[in-house]
Amino acid sequence: MKAVAFNGSPRKGGNTEQMIRFVLRELEAAGIETEYVQIGGRPFHGCTACCKCRETKDNRCSIDNDPFNDCLQKMLSADCIIIGSPTYVADVTSETKALLDRTAYVVRANNNPLMRKVGVALSAVRRAGSIHALDTINHLFSVLGLYTVGSSYWNFCIGKNPGEVLDDPEGMQTLKDLADNTAWLLKKIHS
Repeated sequence: MKAVAFNGSPRKGGNTEQMIRFVLRELEAAGIETEYVQIGGRPFHGCTACCKCRETKDNRCSIDNDPFNDCLQKMLSADCIIIGSPTYVADVTSETKALLDRTAYVVRANNNPLMRKVGVALSAVRRAGSIHALDTINHLFSVLGLYTVGSSYWNFCIGKNPGEVLDDPEGMQTLKDLADNTAWLLKKIHS
């Protein structure tokens, strides 16, 4: 079993990365292989609706000068897809949104090879708006038929400066429960 995590924050070492790495450590402790992918802060194009993926049907986007196709291949080879984003104006970052939109378009053009994988959304937030950011990520999982994992509360932690999310005890407990639920579901699916 493998989980791949995508960080949509342009701030390396920031709160979103720390949250994702916490969940990945918990999954590794449960015997699940993990991989971390930084997408925030990298050039990442949005979907241009060129429809070439519907013609080629090769699980690739025609835009090949950014990391998207590599990210999609990692999703295809994983059992669990984790997407994390900081909350920007009550939503995800532009890089995260580009990943979501292009994934939905290419995958649906190719008979949805992500169906029945496990999807995990999480968000770092300074104060408010993270529920909408989580909804944005979960909409991708829903439209593609992934099993979405919940926790003991919403999958976010509060913090402004890097590392402050680690001082949010309820948020960190939510992440622990999220990781436990994810490991449990992956093991049930693969038993």
